[in-house]
Amino acid sequence: MQKIEIMLGNEAIARGAYEAGVKVSAAYPGTPSTEISENIVKYKEIYSEWSPNEKVAMEVAIGASISGVRALASMKHVGVNVAADPLFTISYAGVNGGLVLVAADDPGLYSSQNEQDTRMVARAAGVPVLEPSDSEEAKEFIKFAFDMSEKYDTPVIVRTTTRLSHSQGMVNLYDRIEVEDKTYVRNPAKNVMMPGNAKARHLVVEERTKQMIEEGCDFPINRIEFNDKNIGVITSGIPYQYVKEALPEASVLKLGMVNPLPRKLIEEFAASVENLYIVEELDPVIEEQVKSWGIKAIGKEILTVQGEYSANLLRKAIKKEEIVIKPVAQVPNRPPVLCPGCPHRSVFSVLKKLGVHAAGDIGCYTLGAVAPLNVVDTTVCMGASISTLHGMEKAKGKEYIKKWVAVIGDSTFLHTGINSLINMVYNKGTGTVMILDNSTTGMTGHQEHAATGKTLMGEETIAISIPDLCRSLGINNVIEVNAFDTKALEKVVKEEVEKDEISVIITKAPCVLLNKKLSKTQCNVVSIKCKKCGMCLKPGCPAITKKEDGVMIINDTMCNGCNLCFEQCKFGAIEQMER
Repeated sequence: MQKIEIMLGNEAIARGAYEAGVKVSAAYPGTPSTEISENIVKYKEIYSEWSPNEKVAMEVAIGASISGVRALASMKHVGVNVAADPLFTISYAGVNGGLVLVAADDPGLYSSQNEQDTRMVARAAGVPVLEPSDSEEAKEFIKFAFDMSEKYDTPVIVRTTTRLSHSQGMVNLYDRIEVEDKTYVRNPAKNVMMPGNAKARHLVVEERTKQMIEEGCDFPINRIEFNDKNIGVITSGIPYQYVKEALPEASVLKLGMVNPLPRKLIEEFAASVENLYIVEELDPVIEEQVKSWGIKAIGKEILTVQGEYSANLLRKAIKKEEIVIKPVAQVPNRPPVLCPGCPHRSVFSVLKKLGVHAAGDIGCYTLGAVAPLNVVDTTVCMGASISTLHGMEKAKGKEYIKKWVAVIGDSTFLHTGINSLINMVYNKGTGTVMILDNSTTGMTGHQEHAATGKTLMGEETIAISIPDLCRSLGINNVIEVNAFDTKALEKVVKEEVEKDEISVIITKAPCVLLNKKLSKTQCNVVSIKCKKCGMCLKPGCPAITKKEDGVMIINDTMCNGCNLCFEQCKFGAIEQMER
């Protein structure tokens, strides 16, 4: 052991990959998993990349594994859906070098559009799942997962959650283990998943699952902590921490492997306690299996399938304690807002003025759905905006969507928007697609992507030209416009939505947080000229507020000089000034 450091869960996972001898890491940024790759890139022994989407990241890791090295793919839970195609099949094929997928779930929906449970996906795919409960375990479970992957010839999922990803703990640091590359041997029966081969490999999956069920009872990551046997709790992951705080007297079976379940170990523990509880966030994955074996247990009858748990929740549900807590402070709500100077605000202001609805997508611009902009009407998943618009046009006709556009960010367009746009072209669709190009993956913290000209490892690379890419599909109407030039943008939108063909409008302006230098100008209200009309408030810039007398005021510490309010004011009450 070299030393001890305090690390976030995601930092610890990156350290685990380093210590385990990983050579290739691929990911697509998505909270709460993003910082894994941002920390892995600090270890020069590991090649790391941002892939265009999670499916590609999974396939890159699979390729590295097949060639004989240890490889990691990282993504948030909804990204596992995108990667499910290769994941389900590589479960059949197995690995050469160790292959681990880190899937970060989001109980409580802090940054996601659903609360799906990765353990359910893993059960369907026949892939084992490990679930650490703190930063130290996060690091060590990654190392255990690679050993397990190679021993059982299987990909392994390490499931984390937002709470684990972003909480800190003490971590013991060890030297990197240089794992010798596995020899690649051509084996189509194992690696080419055509039906005949896959049928035979499915049998292998079932046999290895049985083996892990039996041998998992002796895994060091599964452990029993006997105390008072009147209450026994089966738990895993972060909920283990809540159990230890709320029920310190209870006997606990802490599962490190949550799929497949070590049945004999669970049966022995259940038989040794008087009252058995199963504490797991989200779906009753453990509970349903345990009850199916005829074991009596209490779980979701008293616990929720929604959101995060807490020690107080367990005290109230299991111990029937009345929890007295201070009432929530009565303060105004602080809904998320676009930053001052955000180019998306300018775009949405124009769309609102024109009465245009937007089929939305996943990104900062999803905030165009809320007041006062109220432009985005739909948001489903990455890349869905374009396909949604196309579906509307095929259902209701060309005239109907002349009051609609699809809005999608540059990173999201490269993620899965390209296929949707191809579909529009191929199936003779019409409609206007707006690609809001702010030169970064903004929502997850300004990561590089294929159109920025720089890799995760900081190397210069070819920057994909989004306009040329769209034109290469045969789209004649591809227009680039400055996102802050509202007059030009309004003219372009008016013209393009009326066309009975596909138009792509690319609004260009970098995310205001990319430019570390303050703009040379900012805006100021001339009080005596202010008519108190509120027009400057319509875009919802948080830098602008109304004083008690109704006159507007601009916070000079927040104003980024985008001049959107200057253009909104028709009375000359807002002036541009040198900073």
